Amino acid sequence: MSLQEQIKKDLAAAMKAKDDEKKSVLRVIMGEFGRQAQKEIGDDEVIKIIKKLVKSEKEVLEKSGAVQTNRFIQVAESYLPRTATEEDIRFWIAANINLNDFKNKMQAMRPIMQHFGANADGNLVKKVLSEL
Repeated sequence: MSLQEQIKKDLAAAMKAKDDEKKSVLRVIMGEFGRQAQKEIGDDEVIKIIKKLVKSEKEVLEKSGAVQTNRFIQVAESYLPRTATEEDIRFWIAANINLNDFKNKMQAMRPIMQHFGANADGNLVKKVLSEL
């Protein structure tokens, strides 16, 4: 089952359970799907859309000085794949990257990000590299 289908199914379940908060979050996400050129979109595109929504919600919360998370972010992030932790990134770098092969540590970003893809935050990878 694709991620888009799972969200549709969860929206129906939230409507039956009368979970208004979850229902409204899923409707926002589904609305973003409706803005896409094609009707059925791949999981990678769904993840990009959800990440964009979460990022904008966090920016709004940051500007308002409110708490750093809310139900919208919790529900939306539940559909995202688990992101690599700082420990995961350090372990993979130690096992697979020889920093002596690069003129600058930051040049190692490319192979690291190719390995982790969307499952790693670039700023976290940059932080780990600068600490090595």
